[in-house]
Amino acid sequence: MHDFIIPERGRAAPYGVYNIADNAGWVSVGIDKDTASFAVNSIRRWWQTMGRARYPHATKLLITADCGGSNGARVRLWKRELQNLANELGIAVTVCHPPPGTSKWNKIEHRLFSFITQNWHGKPLAATKPSSN
Repeated sequence: MHDFIIPERGRAAPYGVYNIADNAGWVSVGIDKDTASFAVNSIRRWWQTMGRARYPHATKLLITADCGGSNGARVRLWKRELQNLANELGIAVTVCHPPPGTSKWNKIEHRLFSFITQNWHGKPLAATKPSSN
């Protein structure tokens, strides 16, 4: 589990996208519950920020997602949100769920989340209001 507790704000939950071809990643951190909507919105933000520029002629998107929590194979909201994303982007979206117990080989776990944990030392960054200078 990579969630971090912020007593006065709730639980910070990171959701990441790791592009194996580029050895590059994207992490969204939310203070809401880890929901399928949050997960798909993280993918959407990755696509808008990094994916579209890197793959301008893409006609399909392959996602590998562990089978736990918000992006489980049986989570109806996950499927519905992914379909909405596919419709919005105009590309086919395919999801592969590796077998249970294989997340230890998931590249994002080691390449991104471990560094988030080291950096935060259990104290996540908190969004602050911009100054009105």
